[in-house]
Formats: sequence, C-alpha cells, structure tokens
Amino acid sequence: MSKKNHLVAVDPKIFVEPFRVDGTKTFHLTSYKTAERGGIDKDRGQQIIKVNRDRLSDLQEKLYAQDRWSLLLIFQGMDAAGKDSAIESVFDGVNPQGCDVHSFKQPSTEELDHDFMWRAARRLPERGRIGIFNRSYYEEVLVVRVHPEILAKQKIPPKLVTKTIWRERFEDISAFEKYLARNGTVVLKFFLNVSKGEQRQRFLDRLEEPAKNWKFSMGDVAERKFWDRYQAAYQDMIHHTASIHAPWHVVPADHKWFARVVIGSTIVSALEQLDLQFPKVDKSELGEFNKVREALESEGKGVVRPRKLAVKKTATRNSGSVSASSPPRRAAGPARTT
Repeated sequence: MSKKNHLVAVDPKIFVEPFRVDGTKTFHLTSYKTAERGGIDKDRGQQIIKVNRDRLSDLQEKLYAQDRWSLLLIFQGMDAAGKDSAIESVFDGVNPQGCDVHSFKQPSTEELDHDFMWRAARRLPERGRIGIFNRSYYEEVLVVRVHPEILAKQKIPPKLVTKTIWRERFEDISAFEKYLARNGTVVLKFFLNVSKGEQRQRFLDRLEEPAKNWKFSMGDVAERKFWDRYQAAYQDMIHHTASIHAPWHVVPADHKWFARVVIGSTIVSALEQLDLQFPKVDKSELGEFNKVREALESEGKGVVRPRKLAVKKTATRNSGSVSASSPPRRAAGPARTT
C-alpha cells in the first residue's frame, strides 16, 4: 500500500453505521443532521472518496467475474439533494460494462397498465452487475402520497383504494426486497437528507449559473410548498421499509463531498462482506492453457519485433508546455444510463 493510501486507509464502517437504519431501533428523521461531516474536513473527505473509488473498482470486477451476487442501489431524495452528482462521483472510474443506471420519471401509459412495481422489476440487475435506481418504486409512497390525485390515474379498482393502501404498499415493497435478498441481490437504499435552506441555495445557483440553468424546473420550486408533507412521507416510508436485508442509509446531504464519503463507504463495506473472489481455473483447463501458450510462443519464433524509437521531449518555448510520446489515458466512462 502506498504511503498516501496508508494515510487515508480507514474502516469504511465508521461512515456507515451512524447513518444506517435497519428497523432494529426506533427511527426519527428529525434526529439525523443534514449538515453532518463525520469529524473530517473536505480535503480528508476527498482522499477517502478516491480510496473508495479504487476499492469499488476492484470489487466490481470480482463481482462481475464471480457472477453470483448482484447489487441494487436505490437513491431517493428531494429535488437538488444531489442524487445525480453523487452517482457520477462515486462510480467515476468503475467499468461501465458492469453497471446500469435507471431514472424513473412520470409513468408511461404502458407502465400505468401494470402494477406499481412492474417497471422497476424489469430493470433489476443481473447476477454480477450493479443496478442503480435514481428514484424508484418508492415514488409510489412519496409523490403519489403527497399528491393523491395521481393515484386516481393508476387504474386501480376503486374498492382496493382504501385508507390502508400506503401500509399495504409498504408491506409489498418489503416482501419484494426480502425476495431479492433471498435470491442473491444485495439491496442498499440511500435517502439524501438535504435541508430546506440548502435546497433553496442550490436552486438559486441553478438560476445564477448559465451552465446550471438546464437543471432548473418550475415544478421543483412548486414542490417546496409541500416540504413538510414530503418529510412526513419519508419518515413513514423509512420507518416501515427499513430492514436487515434492505437497510436505509440517511445520508447527510448539505455537504455533497461528505454525502459521497458515506455512499461510497457503504457500498464498499457491503461488497467486502460478500468475500468476492475471481473464479478459479481447474487443472484440466490449466493444461489446455499451457498448450495454447506453447502454440502462441512457437508462432512468434523467428519474428523480430521492431525496436521502439526514443522520442525526446521537446519544449514549446512560447507556451512552456512539454510534449512527449506517451500512451493515451483511458477515459473513465460513466455508468450506462437508460
């Protein structure tokens, strides 16, 4: 381990347990601070984020190669809580071939002709892959609960829309997540807990910075009027759906860098508990490999490789830049989004 990594090598659990909600204790959303920083500063946090990215990249490769487990990550939060940027940051450098990102917007006509879990069930990750839900089936007990007029458009038989429908949906979701866990899908859920004041500032930033104008929506501002209703809905949702097999993590989101520390540490910690290993090759296959190696080596006998010409570095006098022959850097692509 390098000296730099040694300085930031910490047990990721110290940034996980304080924010984990698994149904074993009484839960009150108001007990969780939105501006928590875990006793570290931003510079320290950035170092931990980098270490977590490296660890996640290695673990993701083993997850993919082993092809036994899958990982489902669910991100929920108020508008401007930082879901998009958190996903982009935490997974920077992770092989995009092993990840799928799905954003769930307003249901389509086809989706409204099915049960409320249908569209999410179609997007579940395969074994060996990481599935990322930017919003999810939890919208059905959040925005639909805050705006009950949406429920009327879901074509549910009237006699089934009772006062207990939200409790019933909590039960359905919990049963679904337990089923996934029993079949090898690790479910981790993140609620990005942002304050109303911080959300206001981020909306102002979007208005004032031309590069962020596209993020602004009048609908987002309109939803601020329902802030208290949403907070009550999140309280009820987390209380009823947090479990050992599918825990919630109430992530302090006023400081984006610390939110990324918590999210990355949570994912790394969960994957490390799976004891992921690269598949082992049996003796018969090793024998075949030796034969292939001998055949490839024999093909190369008598072939003279051209010598590489050394290229001297040449300085550009005016700009002060230095150019040299070097391999191009591999661009780290984002996780695939649908």
